[in-house]
Amino acid sequence: MNPICHIIGGDIAGGCLAKAGLSGEVFVWRDILYDGPRQPGWPTETELCTRALFLEESTAGGMDRKFILKGLHNQYQRLAEAAVHEHVVLWFDACLFDQSMLAHILACLAHTGNKRAELICVDAFPGIEPFHGLGQLQPGQLASLYPGRRPVTDGQFRFAAVVDQAFATQDAAVFAELSETTDPPLPFVPAAVRRWLQEQPDPRTGLGRLEALALAAIRAGCETPGEILKAVSAADPPPRFWGDTTLWGKINGLADRAPALVLIEGPGGRLPQWESRVSLADFNLTALPCQPSHTTA
Repeated sequence: MNPICHIIGGDIAGGCLAKAGLSGEVFVWRDILYDGPRQPGWPTETELCTRALFLEESTAGGMDRKFILKGLHNQYQRLAEAAVHEHVVLWFDACLFDQSMLAHILACLAHTGNKRAELICVDAFPGIEPFHGLGQLQPGQLASLYPGRRPVTDGQFRFAAVVDQAFATQDAAVFAELSETTDPPLPFVPAAVRRWLQEQPDPRTGLGRLEALALAAIRAGCETPGEILKAVSAADPPPRFWGDTTLWGKINGLADRAPALVLIEGPGGRLPQWESRVSLADFNLTALPCQPSHTTA
């Protein structure tokens, strides 16, 4: 058994880390833990099944629930087995996606009794502007971060449990408190929580920030998925927690509203939210006239 297990969020970052020449095995965690039904800490089988159904539905069937459930089982099995490693090294950045994942993994490691964890967590890298996350780095750049790892403290484990519970229960009061926390044990959590709060529906428009930015880009004349992605990326300051499939899901949601805010012309009338043979070049998007009066966040 290799004495070191590296845990990182996302396949792109994980693939680069695997090529970084570091000792140990790389374990990629996949789940959007800031959203959807779940309980804090280690999940039950029923909770995993509910989670798999949510992820299937949120990708409009782009991911099959059986495939998702198999992946979830594998993730938690590997996390349970991490106790046999001499060291667990956690690689995360400052975005909402990574911070919610970091909190959950720390809560789960504490559940297994394994606190032999080290953390690498950054919000910037020299020469990378704007810096959105570890997925932008090359293998050598990731390797250069390794000497900066630090042991996870008891205070960080305790704080992570609070953060994980807040995301699992979507507790508005705890979110408000976390968003204003000064000098927290995990320093990037407050900003990540504030970004998630921006995703909650605006009382005036019913839109979260990412939806509003997508609609604003389409209204401004962006007609293709690529043009919309470029415009929304420029309008949403780093660190960006979302990827293209998340954005396509938000646009599909705009088209599914009653009345619809966006017309999607292309195969099936929906942008693909996971790997697909359908080309994004086959889609054209138009803003429809029945829209909220305020569409920017």
